[in-house]
Amino acid sequence: MSSLIEHFIAGTTYSEPRTRTGAVHNPSTGEEIARCAYGSFATVDHAVMVAKEAGRRWGRASHAARQAVIYKLRELMIANLDTLAEAIGREHGKTIPDAKGELGRAIEGIEFACNAPHVAKGEYANNVGGDIEVFSMRRPIGVVGCITPFNFPIMVPAVMMTMAVAVGNAIVWKPSEKVPSAALEFARLWKEAGLPDGVFNVVQGDKEVVDAILEHPGIAGVSFVGSTTVGEYIYQKGTSHNKRVAAFTGGKNHMVVLPDADLEAAASAFVSAGFGSSSQRCMAVSLLLPVGHETAERLRDLIIPKIQALKVGPYNDASADFGAVVSRESRTSVERAISRCIEEGGELVIDGREIEIPGHPNGFYLGPTLFDRVTTDMHLYKEEVFGPVRGIMRPTSFEEAIEITNMHEYGNGSVIFTRDGKSAHRFMMEVESGMIGVNVPVPLPSAYFNFGGLRRSKFGEGHLYGPDAARFYTKIKTVSQRWPEPDDRALPISLAFNPSA
Repeated sequence: MSSLIEHFIAGTTYSEPRTRTGAVHNPSTGEEIARCAYGSFATVDHAVMVAKEAGRRWGRASHAARQAVIYKLRELMIANLDTLAEAIGREHGKTIPDAKGELGRAIEGIEFACNAPHVAKGEYANNVGGDIEVFSMRRPIGVVGCITPFNFPIMVPAVMMTMAVAVGNAIVWKPSEKVPSAALEFARLWKEAGLPDGVFNVVQGDKEVVDAILEHPGIAGVSFVGSTTVGEYIYQKGTSHNKRVAAFTGGKNHMVVLPDADLEAAASAFVSAGFGSSSQRCMAVSLLLPVGHETAERLRDLIIPKIQALKVGPYNDASADFGAVVSRESRTSVERAISRCIEEGGELVIDGREIEIPGHPNGFYLGPTLFDRVTTDMHLYKEEVFGPVRGIMRPTSFEEAIEITNMHEYGNGSVIFTRDGKSAHRFMMEVESGMIGVNVPVPLPSAYFNFGGLRRSKFGEGHLYGPDAARFYTKIKTVSQRWPEPDDRALPISLAFNPSA
């Protein structure tokens, strides 16, 4: 009988007498390994009630007290690296080295949250007029609802929530129901780090829990990472309930390669950035745009053997380059995208649909797949395919490559490989993407810079991490004050609109 993965509220596992559940699978084997409890509005309501009370006390805690918890969380993350990586790999399917890479970025985000007292400082002006001084202060917004995806079970929550906690908020978190165990491991580490019970809460579930978070009047802000369709829904519904919302959504990231680039380096970069984690990354390179026929032919010849050498295997196979996709439904969706591209005239160069992994016949595996001569009217160009299917487009000029990049609805990440500084500068200035790489295949910024796309890759003005995250999770109060001398006479009556007099 499968074990039940439950909620975490008020510092302990929380269960309900009657609950819906959903299956949790090991993608490497295809077997059901657990059931996940699905919460309801009542579950969210209970979590919010707990979070509001705990959050009031936590919001009044000193910066030093908060930072002590963040420092301890960092130490615990490092000490529990193997346990966390195993939980990620078992339910997501990514390899253990890939999971540990994710955890490294999570730790980087936690380290930046140690700077919360600095990035959340207000402003001050002395004697703006009539001995009045004005200052602003940032205060926590209250209870934050966090909704996170399956593809980074720890990194996204860590970089999203640690700053929120560091500046004094409480959390109600709905992780992906596909990867619920990692959420409980993360909650356990927060408690062990000394975070007061009730500040960090996990409500497992599906759309019912999402809607409860969006509608609940006790939740002040919502942060989301996931698909564009869902992200737009969350932004529109959340803001209609007077919440601040930051939704980080899909990507279709283009890699432009100019003729002067180091093509060997560009080929390796494309394969690494395109197929890592079974291409289940919003920052993965989706489309390769070599400029000119000769560049395209040379680059294609370099890429094909590198892709063919990739090994697919279970998450705990130390020699595997990447693992299974997260679910049977995901595999079917990716296979459908491959068939559609063939029907639309794409040239199938490498077909990964018939891959077999010895000893794992029921795993959700797909081999790396490559198309050439992808055009802007094909769905492989238009849609984000969350699986190991990449494409080559053939712009004839640098101008056309920029146009192809900018005409897409997404603007998450775009990269260029070149030795020419002027072309790189033009790319940085003209391409409408939130994160740009120059000879860097995955332009995921360090935690002390803001993360977020443009166009339909982001809804709302917040950022996932970086200094803007502290601003998103705080509200500003501005104070004007005057302290008269004890023997000053009362101010004369004046009806003029001149408050600084």
